[in-house]
Order: sequence, then structure tokens, then C-alpha cells
Amino acid sequence: MSFTPLILIHLVTAVGALVFGGITFATRKGTPLHKTMGRIWVVLMIVTALVSFGIQKHGHFSPIHILSVVTLVSVSASVFAAMHGRVSAHRRGMTGAYIGLALAGAFTLLPGRLLGNLLWNAVGVI
Repeated sequence: MSFTPLILIHLVTAVGALVFGGITFATRKGTPLHKTMGRIWVVLMIVTALVSFGIQKHGHFSPIHILSVVTLVSVSASVFAAMHGRVSAHRRGMTGAYIGLALAGAFTLLPGRLLGNLLWNAVGVI
């Protein structure tokens, strides 16, 4: 598999989500900055998840696509919770989605994965 336009969009939005999610977690909760950064993060997460459905091996979905469905449901439910003042549910859902994003990102760096091979070849390990 090579870096197709869909894979590049997925990569850029996922990295952007890592950055904006980190900023969102670092800002004071409930402020306009937190809300703005959070909205950008939500859009990046949704685009990342939706684009992933176009990334298939041999024309089929893989088990990793379950994470995309979970992300769409979790992020949507967390936004709904925030809109209805359920701050604790919002915090749990967004934290879980961010951790899932970070873990998925870490798994892409394993040898044998497209991004992992690129990284490990660049540092001379493979």
C-alpha cells in the first residue's frame, strides 16, 4: 500500500486531531478557546474516521474500522452530552476518544505498517 490521497488526508487530519486535542485538553474548560479548539478537534476526528472507510485492503474493511465506528459514536455522544450540560459524560467520552486516537497512532508506527515502515527505514532500524 502507498500514500494515496485518502491515506494522506487521513494522516493529516489524525495528526491535526492529536495536536488540537492536546491543546483542547490543556485549555481551561468552558472558555471560548476551549470550545473553539474542541470544535476543530471534533471536525478533524470525524473527517479522520469517515476517510478511513475509504482505506481498505483488498477491497474489504479490516477490524481497525471498528475503531472508526466507535470514534463516530463516541465523539457524537460526547458533543451531545456537552450540549445538554452533562459535563462528566462529555469529559469521559472525549478523553476516551483522544486516548483511542493516540493508541491508534502508536499502532501505525509498528513495523509492517505503512507509516511504521517509513519511520523505521528512515532511522535505519529496518
